[in-house]
Amino acid sequence: MFRVVRGFARSRSGSMMPLFLVSLMPLIAVIGMSVDYTSAVQTRSNQQQALDAAILAITTMDTTSTLAQRQTMLQNSFDANGGQGTATLTNFVAGTTTTASTGQAKATFAMPTLFMQIARINSVPIAVAAAVSKPPALVQATFKVTGVSGYWNKTMTLYGTQFGATVAKPLMTIDYTYGNTKDPKGYGTTNVNVLSTDSSGKTVTTLVQKQVCTVGNNPPSGVSVKTDASGTKYYCVDTMYPSNGAGAAIDVSQMGGLYLQMDVPSGNPSKLLSNDPATSNRLYSGLSANNITETATGQPVDIFSIVPCGATSYQAWEDGGNSVPAPVSNADFFYNVTGKCDFNKRPSDTALTQ
Repeated sequence: MFRVVRGFARSRSGSMMPLFLVSLMPLIAVIGMSVDYTSAVQTRSNQQQALDAAILAITTMDTTSTLAQRQTMLQNSFDANGGQGTATLTNFVAGTTTTASTGQAKATFAMPTLFMQIARINSVPIAVAAAVSKPPALVQATFKVTGVSGYWNKTMTLYGTQFGATVAKPLMTIDYTYGNTKDPKGYGTTNVNVLSTDSSGKTVTTLVQKQVCTVGNNPPSGVSVKTDASGTKYYCVDTMYPSNGAGAAIDVSQMGGLYLQMDVPSGNPSKLLSNDPATSNRLYSGLSANNITETATGQPVDIFSIVPCGATSYQAWEDGGNSVPAPVSNADFFYNVTGKCDFNKRPSDTALTQ
């Protein structure tokens, strides 16, 4: 092309074509540079997305991982997400039970140009940066029944989905059996069990709490008598296994998802799910025993979000005997959940800060 232009420039034939072509050169250069600029903008966007994905990926590594190991994973993830050039982990601090994991990274790439080479610009430097913060999150939830009533037998099950799995497995059950007390409210026996798997893959059921509620006003020593909304006097005797146990302590550190299911064979509906917008409004929760609110209709519940770190969440279910919305006093299934937080591999708790 340049030889052609020089040939036109030396021409003495009197034609206007050489002058016209020479006048087009600045316009061609401008258009060409705009093409390179557009390519640089798109490349930078791709680089940023790849670096963001890479720095999020390293937050799920064990806290014992070295900076070199995180650097290797950062580069591999960066490449896998279409990044070009070098990604560098400039800083990473692993989190604890009270502090967040934080990290910073950058990536550089010399993007080859096409038209800008006319101006002897062979490449354009592309640089992006990213920062991340991952706070401590729920790793253990301890469930303890505080009171169950009603004429209907029912079971609440905690299900968890492990990282990389597609099917949830049961982690805990709370079973209530009506005791035929024949009072207006109805009382019975509740068993709280932890479910685990032995080396052969068999499910092992371990009883951790048994609560027996009885109508009457002659409780054992140390047990107080209560009066319900119907005026019935009753009392509940708790037996913990072991005797100093706090309840069903469930390890959820390897769970990417959690949900609660309430099965009430005589109810309508007979199956209630915390993650189902159609039935989640039968679950109540709050940070105070005196302020338990009903889940908004159509709003699924994230169990991780309603169990606070180092504190107790108060929860209850309306088992289907009353229509909702309704006051929490209509509920028949009350329990507490105490959360313990620490570092975990759950990526959903991570936020980009740059």
